[in-house]
Amino acid sequence: MSANSTEVPNVLIVEDEMMLRMRAVDIVEDAGFHSVQAVNADEAMSILESRSDISLLFTDIQMPGSMDGLKLAHTVHNRWPGIKIILVSGQVKPSVAERPVDSRFFGKPLGDRQMITELQSMVGAGALKIVPGAAIPAVAANSHATAPPEPLSAHEAVLSAENDSLRLLLEQAGIDAKVLLAQAGIDAKEREAADKLQKLILGELHHRIKNTLATVSAIASQSFRAAPTIEHGQEAMEGRLLALGRAHDLLMQISWSNASLTHTFSGATEPFESQGARRFHFSGPDLRITSGAVIALAMTFNELCTNTTKFGALSTPTGRVEIAWSIDDDKQRLRLTWSEKGGPPVKPPQRRSFGTRMMESLGQQLNGQVQLSYAPSGFVYALDVPLGSLIAAA
Repeated sequence: MSANSTEVPNVLIVEDEMMLRMRAVDIVEDAGFHSVQAVNADEAMSILESRSDISLLFTDIQMPGSMDGLKLAHTVHNRWPGIKIILVSGQVKPSVAERPVDSRFFGKPLGDRQMITELQSMVGAGALKIVPGAAIPAVAANSHATAPPEPLSAHEAVLSAENDSLRLLLEQAGIDAKVLLAQAGIDAKEREAADKLQKLILGELHHRIKNTLATVSAIASQSFRAAPTIEHGQEAMEGRLLALGRAHDLLMQISWSNASLTHTFSGATEPFESQGARRFHFSGPDLRITSGAVIALAMTFNELCTNTTKFGALSTPTGRVEIAWSIDDDKQRLRLTWSEKGGPPVKPPQRRSFGTRMMESLGQQLNGQVQLSYAPSGFVYALDVPLGSLIAAA
C-alpha cells in the first residue's frame, strides 16, 4: 500500500496470549493503523484468504495450531509477497536466513516507540498525522534505512535490567550445578544426562520468565493507558498483578500441569469475599484445565470482582454473585454465567474500558464467545467455550 494512500493501512496481529495481543493492538493503533486480530495461524490464514486489504503481518512465533508463526510468515510471503512481515518472540531468535526476505524480528517485551517507528517505516509514514502528539520522525515506506535506536523509557529500562539479571542468574546456576556434580564424583555419562536435563529446565524457566515479563509490561501499559489518574492506574495495575500472582501460586502447587476449575474460581474471588458473609455462590462440575486457561480465567474474574465491588452487586451489603457453569456433552462445550443480584440498578458503561476489552478478548483467546448484559436488575457475564480449549490433552 502506498504511503500516500488516503486509506489507513490494516495490520494483522497474530498472538495467542490475550494480554500480549492487546498490547500489540495498542502499538499498531498508536502508529496510526487499523488492527485485525487472530489467535493462531489457522485463523490468520482464514482472514487473509477472505480479504485483500492487509498491509502487514505482525505475528508471534510460538503458537498452538497447525503451524507456528515462522511457518505462517513464509506461507504469507509466498502467497502474498506484497504483505510486510514482523516476527516477535520471547524465546527463539530466528536467523536472517530462517526468516522471509525483508521481514523484521523483535524480542519480547516489545518497546512501544521502537515498534511504532518500525511499523511506520515498513507500511508508510502517512499515518503519522493521526497519532496524538507523536514526535517520531517519518521514514519513507520504500526506505530500508535503519533508524537509530530510541532511548529506553524508565519502565523499559527497569524491565531490561531485570531481564539481564535473570539471564546472569540462570547462567550462574548452570555453572554452580556443574561444579556440584563434579564434586559429587558423578561419572561423565551421568553428568552429560544431568547437563541435558538442566539445560531443558533452565530453557523452560527462561521462557516462562520472558513471557511473564512481557505480560507484566502489557498489564502496566494497559492499566495506565486508560486510567483517568496515576492513582487509578496504579491501583488497577496492582490488582491485576496480584491476580496474576495468585494464578501462578495455584499453578505452582500442581507443577504447572492441569488445575481445578473450581479452585481457580474460588482463588480469584476469595480476596473479595466479605468477612463473615458468603457473597459468591458456585454451582457446576469440577474440571482439570490448562495453565493458559487458569491465567486467562483468573485475570478475567479479577476484572469482574473489581467491577462488582466498586459499581455492582457487591457495592451494597445485600448483593451477591452467582457463578454457574454446565457442560453440554453433545456439543462438548462449557457454558458459564456470572450473575449479579441485589445490587444497585445497572447502567451500561459510556465507553469500553480495558477491563471490558479483556473480558471480551477471553472469548477469542479460548475460541469461544463472551456476552455482557447490562440489565437493570443486575450485570451478567456469559462465556460459551469449547471444552477442548480448557481441558489439557491426556
